[in-house]
Amino acid sequence: MVIRAATCAAASVALLLPFVSLAAAQEDLREAAQNPIANLISLPFQNNMNFGIGNTDNVQNVMNIQPVIPFHLNDDWNLIVRPILPIVYQEPFLGGLQLQEAEQVLGSNIGQNHFGLGDLTPEIFFSPSKPVMLAPDVSLVWGAGAAFQLPTATNDLLGTGKWSAGPAFVTFLSVKPLHITTGFLAVNIWSFAGDGDRADVNELTFQPFLNYNMPKGWYLTSAPVITADWEAGEDNRWTVPIGGGIGRIFKIGEQPINAQLSAYYNVVKPDDTGADWQLRAQWTFLFPSR
Repeated sequence: MVIRAATCAAASVALLLPFVSLAAAQEDLREAAQNPIANLISLPFQNNMNFGIGNTDNVQNVMNIQPVIPFHLNDDWNLIVRPILPIVYQEPFLGGLQLQEAEQVLGSNIGQNHFGLGDLTPEIFFSPSKPVMLAPDVSLVWGAGAAFQLPTATNDLLGTGKWSAGPAFVTFLSVKPLHITTGFLAVNIWSFAGDGDRADVNELTFQPFLNYNMPKGWYLTSAPVITADWEAGEDNRWTVPIGGGIGRIFKIGEQPINAQLSAYYNVVKPDDTGADWQLRAQWTFLFPSR
């Protein structure tokens, strides 16, 4: 009886091992997908629909194509390249009498809907290849580098018309006992060349993020994008959203996918161009090394 029980227990363990290994692999992949500078090739398509822009009920839609491509430099360092290309559909920020007055000064172009490319923003980070272990199952990854903005917009109203650059920094903290990953990404760019008739660029982008990981690949997420336009007046400087959503890691065939849906309300926004709230949907193809 003892031998039979031991045999049954061993068989049960052997049957469970593949499922335990699969769950652990899924958790590792989910954590890597939540890390902006993970050693993981990914291709995110992030669609941001902004409602109530400016002084209107109009809509702006920005689809960001933002692949993440890591390069292994040596045993100690990785180079992470994150180009971000926006595809923009934009309705007028003004309406009624304000729009009529603006059209008389700036031309009818300002009152039209526009669709095209925005400014390309490549981000480059140098990051240690091994995380810093702060405690058992608590690790920190960081990266430092630069961001650049190229005037690739197909319409003046969809871009800045400037060449810009500045420092970039990112952190990623994993606290597995609490099922949490968190961190932030910060970039500030300044214009140094471009159309002399266009406004100078001096803009901060700060994105804190927090994820609470649940069973079966599900997670809760919050990643508001806080911006400050230092060249604008105080009434048009800050955008501060609050909100969050839900996401999941899963597979279609053999292709791992990270999908999420979230919503953010702007508690502070630019008076002239800010949106009331945003609906964000993201679909990311993941390409883990095999």
